[in-house]
Amino acid sequence: MTDFHYSVDPDGVATIIWDVAKKSMNVMTIEGLQELEAHIDTALADDGVKGVIITSGKPDFAGGMDLNVLASASGAASDDPAGDVFTAISYIHSVLRKIERAGMDPKTLKGGKPIVAALPGTALGIGLELPLACHRIFAADNQKAKIGLPEIMVGIFPGAGGTTRLSRKMGAMGAAPFLLEGKLSDPKKAKSAGLIDEVVPAADLLARAKEWVLSAKDADLVKPWDAKGFKMPGGAPYHPAGFMTFVGASAMINGKTNGVYPAAKALLSAVYEGALVPFDTALKIETRWFTHVLMNPSATAMIRSLFINKEALEKGANRPAIGDEKVVKLGVLGAGMMGAGIAYVAANAGIDVVLIDAEQAAAERGKGYAEGVLDKGMKRGKVSEAKKSEVLGRILPTTDYAALEGCDLIIEAVFEDPKVKAEVTARAEAVIPKDAIFATNTSTLPISDLAKASARPDQFIGIHFFSPVDKMLLVEIIKGRETGERAVAKALDFVRQIRKTPIVVNDARFFYANRCIIPYLNEGMRMLREGVRPALIENAAKLMGMPLGPLQLVDETSLDLGAKIARATRAAMGDAYPDGDVDEVVFGMVDQGRLGRKAQAGFYDYDEKGKRLGLWAGLAGYFPPAADQPDLITVQHRLMFAQALEAVRALEEGVLTDIREGDVGAILGWGFAPWSGGPFSWLDMLGAPFAVSVCDDLEARFGPRFKAPQMLRDMAESGRGFYDSRASKAA
Repeated sequence: MTDFHYSVDPDGVATIIWDVAKKSMNVMTIEGLQELEAHIDTALADDGVKGVIITSGKPDFAGGMDLNVLASASGAASDDPAGDVFTAISYIHSVLRKIERAGMDPKTLKGGKPIVAALPGTALGIGLELPLACHRIFAADNQKAKIGLPEIMVGIFPGAGGTTRLSRKMGAMGAAPFLLEGKLSDPKKAKSAGLIDEVVPAADLLARAKEWVLSAKDADLVKPWDAKGFKMPGGAPYHPAGFMTFVGASAMINGKTNGVYPAAKALLSAVYEGALVPFDTALKIETRWFTHVLMNPSATAMIRSLFINKEALEKGANRPAIGDEKVVKLGVLGAGMMGAGIAYVAANAGIDVVLIDAEQAAAERGKGYAEGVLDKGMKRGKVSEAKKSEVLGRILPTTDYAALEGCDLIIEAVFEDPKVKAEVTARAEAVIPKDAIFATNTSTLPISDLAKASARPDQFIGIHFFSPVDKMLLVEIIKGRETGERAVAKALDFVRQIRKTPIVVNDARFFYANRCIIPYLNEGMRMLREGVRPALIENAAKLMGMPLGPLQLVDETSLDLGAKIARATRAAMGDAYPDGDVDEVVFGMVDQGRLGRKAQAGFYDYDEKGKRLGLWAGLAGYFPPAADQPDLITVQHRLMFAQALEAVRALEEGVLTDIREGDVGAILGWGFAPWSGGPFSWLDMLGAPFAVSVCDDLEARFGPRFKAPQMLRDMAESGRGFYDSRASKAA
């Protein structure tokens, strides 16, 4: 393996080029770090070398640490996995510290060799932590480049010195957005913030870096925290200003995370404790806290679901092995909210779009939605006038179905009525190419039934977008009984083009995402009817990491939609329909005109702009609180198991065929407690035996909806989990 390449020019400047073979982006491994250290040792020992430039052989600098390494390290079959992690992270610190001190005398801080980082593009995670250990950071003026420390987004925090160095470089307050929020910046904004030192034209990057290396003095190489009399910007914790900073930061973290994301609290602890001691001791503290977080099952689950599995699905882990099905021209039928959103994301990805509606004015409004999104982007400085014109130029609003000629993918997004959908399907198929794929964007109607209106059911598929389309990352692809592999490949390739994450499921009522979220909503309303205080229901959900409580989420999706779904489900299921109690709540609210946020009245009150004010005081009159309230854990178990058990049933019945899709889809689709890694990861954390015992208790107290699926019982008996069971691997 050769990840780093070393050379020395006639002027005595060594260049270390990071270029990992067979990867589009550099990622760091322990073996790679050993290579880097060997090159640094060579440069420091060579009297002919005056300084070092570390750069990349790729358009970007680095994407961070190889998270597969971290995920496997935390679950290593070792007598002391925590000790192994601590040792590995300590080694990373030793290498970066060697770069930082660069051979200088430890007492006089003189005699070191300048080492600089030259970033041609994106630098994330250890791809920024390594430069932070260098004596100066140069970045190419590349607007597409992103610079930052996004580790917090996958359940860990910067553990290769980034936490300690950045907090000492910028102060706890200044570093907070980059450490606690994972904020990413382009090079110019990164320089303004103090993350990097210089932004230069790309063509001058290495020349400017070399110029600095050859002119650097001893004082230029000494980091502020190594200089005598260093004081932390903004004040240390024992300083009045610093004390208030840390008090506020602690309150902010607990308010935002509700205590369920261990990385944020550990990061703040590392910064706080590290600020009280010398730099090298602070690095040891950072290492201990990082090890603590990495050994937490939440970190393992988040890395697995939000990085490893998500990336695998986006790269086509379950794509049929057939040729490229990239979409060239897209037809969208229906220019309402969903159709307009689909047209925008496709055009923004470089696809020509024909947007059809029954009236020209409606089609124009659909295109206007794209213009509105682009205008917002321009106000934030993210979109240029040229980009806006280019995207809008790709959307053709029309009423003429003949314009669909040449489209290789059609997405129907009309009203949720089988007759209307059948009509537009027939009209489109009369003009589109014989090999075109036809997709329906539906959230509830069975794909196999809708495919009956098609003359080519093998080319008919479901593509379920979530609202709002331009913001939601998940797309659910649904295979009907006769859907062919080319249709699946086409749908997957399209989702990749628009840079979203796909999951593929088999046809069944509500598919996967809605199938799991509806029980969550229903359980919340069922408890309200039973007399559980609404604040207890909502806060119990948030304390489990759900982004919205069930009552608030019903308001967001609207109660009249819930009533419509309830009527359709009751008609389909007949006597087997299980949610009569819930219907009393839904229909009662609808009868009072409390339809949710869109009506500025639902389970919550809203102002005239739709801002949520608080729970509706009138709820107590319709659903009087019981004298005896359930304990918090019972409420949480009801809300969480209502979702997780439905996910297991979907897997058991073959609707879901891959637990990776189940976990990633749950987090991205409806926000299932991201700290848990998804419903299957959460059940693995609990352990199948404990999960079954909770199910048995809930079933006895609240009914058969909590009956443990046989798959879960089998795992409890065998002592295995979803991520190591033969059943789930076979699925």
